[in-house]
Amino acid sequence: MKNPHHIRLAWSVFLCCILLPVRSMAHTSDIVPVSYEEINILGELSQRVHKNFDRLEEQKYQPDHVFLTEQQSGDWPGDTEGRTILGLTLDAQASHRTPKYLDEIIRRIPSNLNQKGYMGTIHEGKAHEQQLSGNGWLLRGLCEYYQWKGLPEVRKTIAGIAHNLFLEAAGQYASYPIDPDKRKQNVGAESGSIAGIEGNWILSTDIGCVFIGMDGLIHAYAILKDKTLKAPIETLIDKFLKVDLTGIKAQTHATLTACRGLVRYAELTGERRYIDEAARRFRLYVDNGMTENYENYNWFDRFETWTEPCAIVDSYMLAMQLWQHTGEAYYLEQAERIYYNAICHTQRRNGGFGCDNCPGLATNTTLLGVHADEAHWCCTMRGGEGLSCAVRYTCFKDKKGVYLTSFRPGRFIMKHGRKNLLDFSVDTHYPFGSNVVITINKSTAKPTSLHLPALSWIADLEVSLNGEKKKLTAANGFITLTEKFKAGDKITLTFRQRTGFEPVLNKNNTRSTWRRAFSGPLMLGMETNAPVSLPSDARYQQTGEQEWTIVGTGQKLTPVYHLMSPKVWSDTNYHKCILFQ
Repeated sequence: MKNPHHIRLAWSVFLCCILLPVRSMAHTSDIVPVSYEEINILGELSQRVHKNFDRLEEQKYQPDHVFLTEQQSGDWPGDTEGRTILGLTLDAQASHRTPKYLDEIIRRIPSNLNQKGYMGTIHEGKAHEQQLSGNGWLLRGLCEYYQWKGLPEVRKTIAGIAHNLFLEAAGQYASYPIDPDKRKQNVGAESGSIAGIEGNWILSTDIGCVFIGMDGLIHAYAILKDKTLKAPIETLIDKFLKVDLTGIKAQTHATLTACRGLVRYAELTGERRYIDEAARRFRLYVDNGMTENYENYNWFDRFETWTEPCAIVDSYMLAMQLWQHTGEAYYLEQAERIYYNAICHTQRRNGGFGCDNCPGLATNTTLLGVHADEAHWCCTMRGGEGLSCAVRYTCFKDKKGVYLTSFRPGRFIMKHGRKNLLDFSVDTHYPFGSNVVITINKSTAKPTSLHLPALSWIADLEVSLNGEKKKLTAANGFITLTEKFKAGDKITLTFRQRTGFEPVLNKNNTRSTWRRAFSGPLMLGMETNAPVSLPSDARYQQTGEQEWTIVGTGQKLTPVYHLMSPKVWSDTNYHKCILFQ
């Protein structure tokens, strides 16, 4: 008899294939995110990056403390070190600040490697899932640092890890256990641990975390251009594509990281099928792994667990990358809601990132609350990557112009060869306000296309250039203004953000009568310690910058979003109803 989990995955993938929207844009690989040098972000995102940067320069992440023994790491060699380097490297570029301790951490890396050039115990003839994952993060951090600084000694370290750990273990990849009956399910804590041994594999409760290592190896391949790495990479990819994600209850963080690896490999090889495979699994994640406020269940179909900002960051990055390669506004809207309702909710008052509960039937609550104040061992560092990517992903460019993917205040200097293609500033209170002013500081003489977001919650959009109204039609989530811009030009956008109740995301962990409240991309909730019932015809209207009132009742709704509020901490008894009966 066929495994019912396999049947369910096949059916889910089939549905994803037929439900994926027909691509309305040509292949968009020529659209790329701008460099950090081209963006000076302002506003709330800038505050978040700087606060996270501050946290990553506190004692815990300094050179004398960041290098851990295997016991101290919980059997995750390289994990803390790699994520710290990654977060600091990207925060530094996104904030244009000089890191205090990062160069010293990099200098000490070689002295903390084993005799084969990677972190952790040498397991001859065996593959250690958490070791591959942890060293995968070390590769990611070193690769980002190398791409920033270009130091040959860092490239040498990357090569040593890739060859002496990942290439030597290549003979084990095909036998990685993906049979649900051979994996321990319904076990594990916020930080994964060793679940046991199966064959030549030392396995983790974070099921599938070996594919985090795969992502690191693909990043190393992008730098080293070493063809000997292709075979092990493709063996790991082939194994990942065979995993019944819901049947095995794979960790959502590992799954989404693997999908980002698929996108990176597609960019390196030109093989479009990897983009399609990542897109199918993202859809599966939305249906089976995403919570009602766009966070994540730590494992697929384990609704009684908690969320993890590492996975939330992965989901945001993957959504943006899938938009880049497909042009589908669906992914852009998912990313926008993930950022405001998940990433922004899990960043804590100290700049770090913590875990939340999972409202729904399994936990018997409609209230969102804090599960862990801070996951300082992983999520605080990955939060640095997520916030920094949000900076960079604010603007993309191609040969003809630029794409603003979200309205964020800042200055954008789009470089084209040795000349500036377009230099402009954005002033806005979005998503709390409904107006945007774009000022052109400098422009080349040739016509340039400025693509501005016009997502589904933006209504009654009016655009003017220097006071003259422009008639523009939205397509694929954007309006496009093509002009010979000149210094001093002002583009003004006014619009209304749609408000209203929407159905739930996960049909298996909610009731059909539950609804969620939104204003634009912002999910709204009610601070309370008890469930809230509302009449089916309930309406609400904005009565303050971050306040909405239910008409006729005086009941107040506020965003799930917060800017590192002190209230969102376990000692405050903070709860917010986000599912209304």
